Amino acid sequence: MTENRTAEPIYLPEAVPPTNHGHTVAAWTAMIGVILGALVSSVGVLPGVPFVLFWVGLAIAAGALVVGVVLRNMGYGQPKPGVVPKRAGSGH
Repeated sequence: MTENRTAEPIYLPEAVPPTNHGHTVAAWTAMIGVILGALVSSVGVLPGVPFVLFWVGLAIAAGALVVGVVLRNMGYGQPKPGVVPKRAGSGH
């Protein structure tokens, strides 16, 4: 009744997937820019304030999103899904 079991090798992934929950330079830069743009836009809709500030705020928010994407592509953000980040100093 005993089973003949052979030991199977266990394969581990090359690296653990990133778990920083978006706490990256790219994410912080983009979100601060979007918040600043929203603040400028909200001031732009107040009575007595030029409405052009609304559009300036939207441009700031859009620019912040572009900067966030550029920073991510430069390596300052969370890696894209399926891409294994290279570890510095790894001899393997």
